[in-house]
Amino acid sequence: MDDPTVRAHLDAADITVGPLHRNLPAPELIARSLARGEGVFAANGALVVTTGERTGRSPADRYIVDEPGAEDVDWGASNQPCTPEFFDRQVRRVSDYLRRREVYVFDGFIGAEPTYRTPIRVVTRASWHGLFAHTLFVRPEPIDLEDFEPAFTVIDCGELPVDARPEAPNGDTGGGDRPSAAFVGVSLSRRLVVILGTMYGGEVKKALFTAMNYLLPKRNVLPMHCSATAGPKGDVALYFGLSGTGKTTLSADPARRLIGDDEHGWSDHGVFNFEGGCYAKVIRLSPVQEPQIFDAIRFGSILENVIIDPVTRAIDWDDDSITENTRATYPVTYIPNAIETGLGGTPRNVFFLACDAYGVLPPISKLTPEMASYHFLSGFTAKVAGTEEGVVEPEPTFSACFGAPFMPRDPVVYADMLAERLRTSRTQCWLVNTGWTGGPYGVGKRMPIDVTRALLTAALEGALDTIETDEHPVFRVLVPRRCPGVPQEMLDPRSTWADADAYDAAAAKLARLFSENFEHFAGRVSPDVAAAGPRLQPTPD
Repeated sequence: MDDPTVRAHLDAADITVGPLHRNLPAPELIARSLARGEGVFAANGALVVTTGERTGRSPADRYIVDEPGAEDVDWGASNQPCTPEFFDRQVRRVSDYLRRREVYVFDGFIGAEPTYRTPIRVVTRASWHGLFAHTLFVRPEPIDLEDFEPAFTVIDCGELPVDARPEAPNGDTGGGDRPSAAFVGVSLSRRLVVILGTMYGGEVKKALFTAMNYLLPKRNVLPMHCSATAGPKGDVALYFGLSGTGKTTLSADPARRLIGDDEHGWSDHGVFNFEGGCYAKVIRLSPVQEPQIFDAIRFGSILENVIIDPVTRAIDWDDDSITENTRATYPVTYIPNAIETGLGGTPRNVFFLACDAYGVLPPISKLTPEMASYHFLSGFTAKVAGTEEGVVEPEPTFSACFGAPFMPRDPVVYADMLAERLRTSRTQCWLVNTGWTGGPYGVGKRMPIDVTRALLTAALEGALDTIETDEHPVFRVLVPRRCPGVPQEMLDPRSTWADADAYDAAAAKLARLFSENFEHFAGRVSPDVAAAGPRLQPTPD
């Protein structure tokens, strides 16, 4: 199983490992995970694992090395710097730790488009992390492994904690005095990622996504945190949205073909999936509402932090006793009629999904390219009361480009690229509220999924193209006057509230929050984009 070429490459990166296994097939990786006690089978054949203390990403523990080659990084809370010396010390620690320990190597690609696909090498200590990489990224053909040269390498050693808080070049210690065992370090010049102190599989995925988000704009490719589907005629749609907005659910549409569920590039050739698998949140997964995802979870899939019956191995999809962030990883080919090439044409429609817990945004509205830039940079959704301790009313979340933690460049770079592609491709952009209607969280009700699907279907089929629109008096977005299959009163959010004055107050509050958040981009966007946001009302005395 040893491969001298792989070993030589790791040696050149100052990484020494014990026995290594390269590109083992999924059944072998599953067998090894079971034998090593890393996981157990669920009744449906999926491998069930737990990730220990870390059940989600650790954005406060992710760092980019401040070094030549990282000049265009937008340093800040999402992109914390660490010194090359600190990173090098962690590389040496990992090498010492792995020197006599068994590792699993996945060689494959990010990017289905042959012109832009990036060869990657993922070295994992846990065999199930090897399965994660095998399932999630683009798997190679045997001929691809001949003379394989990775452009980026990940050393995933989650069982080894970091030895100190990283020190920034100015001497500051990242994360303050908060103790943490985790460290995710990205060296853009060495093309190397080191992951310590966390077993959460998503860190591997998002570290490489971050790297692609830095590299691809130089090649005139827009990297995007979105899902993508194609209709029967090949028309492509993109779905941007933060956690809880319905991105995965809405893209799992039996009437359309899935290109990918999370990460894509948009080049002059069209859209392409970065990945070969899906990584879906599965808390309260329903075989009725999400049959495609439900049926995709079987042998060859991984379930993270999902509770199963110890005797029957039946899955309790509603049990969040470990975490609300239960996850499933499965090959995209497990979705019926998925586009196995991962390639699509130029998008005809782009949807921004916002879970508006204030209940004031229209269920669907058209956006001009300037509005699209404004809302792309805003990246709005909302947490609701009860989801986290201390949250007693809707809590706005603004994440630029619907994925700020993964965007190492200035968000304006990505927004300008998106606006240009929307203009040149005549792509229609929509803002969709998958949150509340008839009142805020606790008063109104969640937007019915069948209503949202009907709205998206109408947009996808062109039924809204010729329908007249009205400008929303506060948010300025263009609201269709009617939509096939949707009660007309639902299109005007104010009319669904019992108290119109309460609606006006809530809308004015959210408009101010949008405006305050957008102050980050003052002077960095065109006047037309800056003016495309909500219309502010005078603050009452």
